[in-house]
Amino acid sequence: MAFIPKCMSTQHPDNAFVPTYATDGVIKGDGEITEAVEVFALGCDEQMWDSEGKEADNQVVQKLLSAHSDFFKSQHHLGKDSALTLRVPNPAIETEMRKSTVEALQGIPKAWDMASEFYGNDTEPPIQEVILPFTTSAQELALLDVYYQKFVVGQENQELLDLMTVKDWIGEFFPKRIRIIPLIEDLEHLTGSDLIVSDYLEDLSKRGVQVDYQRVFLARSDPALNYGAVSAEMMIKIALSKLSKLQERLGLPIYPIIGAGSVPFRGHLSPLNVNRAFREYPSAQTLTVQSAFKFDHPQTVVKSGIQQILSYERTEAPEIDELKAQGIIKKIAARYNQQVRDLIDVIGEVSTKIPKRRERKLHVGLFGYGRTLAGAEDVTLPRAIGFAASMYSIGAPPELLGLDVLNSEDLSFIRSVYPSFDEDMASSISFMNEDQVIELLGEETAKIAYELGNGVDRIHQGLTTAIWAGVKNKSRVNITDYIEEAAQLRRFLG
Repeated sequence: MAFIPKCMSTQHPDNAFVPTYATDGVIKGDGEITEAVEVFALGCDEQMWDSEGKEADNQVVQKLLSAHSDFFKSQHHLGKDSALTLRVPNPAIETEMRKSTVEALQGIPKAWDMASEFYGNDTEPPIQEVILPFTTSAQELALLDVYYQKFVVGQENQELLDLMTVKDWIGEFFPKRIRIIPLIEDLEHLTGSDLIVSDYLEDLSKRGVQVDYQRVFLARSDPALNYGAVSAEMMIKIALSKLSKLQERLGLPIYPIIGAGSVPFRGHLSPLNVNRAFREYPSAQTLTVQSAFKFDHPQTVVKSGIQQILSYERTEAPEIDELKAQGIIKKIAARYNQQVRDLIDVIGEVSTKIPKRRERKLHVGLFGYGRTLAGAEDVTLPRAIGFAASMYSIGAPPELLGLDVLNSEDLSFIRSVYPSFDEDMASSISFMNEDQVIELLGEETAKIAYELGNGVDRIHQGLTTAIWAGVKNKSRVNITDYIEEAAQLRRFLG
């Protein structure tokens, strides 16, 4: 790839407001094609195309180039200054969707053919990289890479009839290889991300594949869902520090991608506070621009935020005392786990009322479909966005979960490695409902909220009072309208 993207638009459904091309509030089908064009026009230099957990349009390149030919010929050259990056299911984990991985990979050479017809001699592969979620080993990455080389590109040499090969029949296959981006999502593998990357690069070298850089995607949402928001921040810091050291040791650029949403629970990246991401993740090359970032603010503000991301030049990751951080992570995670178990029925009830923003299947996460967290094998949660939206809707910001076990020494360390801690907490607490925090999370958590907060949005509080009353009383009143109104005040769904 001629450039390393800095601003990745994603299809995470965390938006409170909906664009005009949504159908009944849901972005789907050709609406996602329109979205891709709009975000490139806003300045994003990468669009994630997600076939994990949803039906993805594998004709995306053909539709983009045919319906918006002037745009992609004169302003945004796919593969040269605008990247389209696939996210596919992990066959080792998401077994019910694993054939979708094959389908997505088989579509890459067809995308090349479409681009070649469009750009002629100036063609670059429109799809060059593939994101593998739930990565836990270098072998998972190698399997994807080898499958593409042997069974997608490699099929061109298969003989058909009378010495005619597949290539003779339907043409040569391009690109000859793709880059695989690990998306790492759990405690063990985030804190060991350098080992996964190192092992994968060693495997590539043994197979004679030379690379000049490696991108690594660090999840921010699922770690928060499974271990708590503060734990997730420290896990990311450990990963970034280790990847920075690996880069120095190998002499090979390692480019981290941070998957942050607008809500503090999921990374607190909105067009209003882009500098927060630079402060927390100085070594990150790429930040995700999710749906709330794109749709819940005026377009001028969105464009300004994107330009800030594009103009940032990364620096080294700060070091972190991993032993100390791991101790606090485990302390928070244990308490978080306990509190979530106590709230599971409430969360389940409220989550059914959260408005849909994308057509998606149930996420395969650590709390469900056989993916477990110690002590929570029987607990199934909604996706991170639905979870956060549910908690905010009842006036109990999820950032507060797990904090009541921390002492002053713990908080001092957290502030030293997580500079935006107080800012993030004050932001989330502004949407709490004091009475409901006491009722649902306890007096000690409410006390912490008072200490860290800086005022409460009373209109939002009134809406959460109505929502909670509807849930408790099993009212027939449609609380989804209240949930949506509260989300629009916050400028994020969850």
